[in-house]
Amino acid sequence: MAQRIAVIGSGGIGGVIAEAAHAAGHEVTMCVRTPFERLVLETPDGTSEIPVRVATDPGSAGEHDWIVLTTKVHDVPGTAPWLHELDDGRTPLVVVQNGIAHRESVAELGLRAPVLPALIYVGAERTSPGRVVRRSPATMQVEGGELGSRFVALLEGSEVKLRATDDFHTAAWRKMLTNVAPNPITALTLRRLDVLADDEVRELAAGILAEAVAVAQAEGASLTQQDADKVLIDYTDRMPPTNGTSMLYDRIAGLPLEHEHITGTLVRAADRHGIAVPLNRTLLTLLRAIRPAPIPGV
Repeated sequence: MAQRIAVIGSGGIGGVIAEAAHAAGHEVTMCVRTPFERLVLETPDGTSEIPVRVATDPGSAGEHDWIVLTTKVHDVPGTAPWLHELDDGRTPLVVVQNGIAHRESVAELGLRAPVLPALIYVGAERTSPGRVVRRSPATMQVEGGELGSRFVALLEGSEVKLRATDDFHTAAWRKMLTNVAPNPITALTLRRLDVLADDEVRELAAGILAEAVAVAQAEGASLTQQDADKVLIDYTDRMPPTNGTSMLYDRIAGLPLEHEHITGTLVRAADRHGIAVPLNRTLLTLLRAIRPAPIPGV
């Protein structure tokens, strides 16, 4: 049965989820600040137009069966008009974000909606309003339970591989590993994943990840050094070197970076446990020194 899905945010993740929802047979409304006439998605299999409704005014959003929030954590306050308009106390809110504080990121908005934390793994980039390039398959994990099972069923029939997990805390920290080294390194060097093939950079990334595993374990996540090793293998041997990261794309576009919710989260957790993380602390200092401004020609 077709359902009505509101996707807040039209970046790479928003475009990918809109594609998946449409492929599963649902009606999609994209709630955006910058209007566009159509959603075009480029994938390794070709380019297609995804029929979606585009809304720029919260008052025109209408009623929906699901709300999917795809913005970065630091952009959540700007989505408040949409969330308050769509929130009827019953419609589930799926929070698709990096970091480990999915519920906390929307808590201050005082919403009544049931919240479902979600993670996504995909190489996707918005190249212009309404145009998204997906360079890899997409997989998602959601918190287990009745709501998670319903969302898994919702996207059946799409190309997104989706599953629920009973240990979302560990899953979120495992996703953190995929962000905490590649994202800062690509954003600071203004290079794509090819930068991780440099021996010295790979050694740096390994050190960053080793620190992250120690902190994750102290926070109660069931991670080991093997999880860190897998991240390096995936990013250096399996992913196309032309892929970038969300933090790199944001820096090129002159947008604020989400380092406080990735590297900053890790450093603050390390401080709580008295764990030394000199490499991540150095990255955080450098990331905080960046002044957002578009970088042409990168």
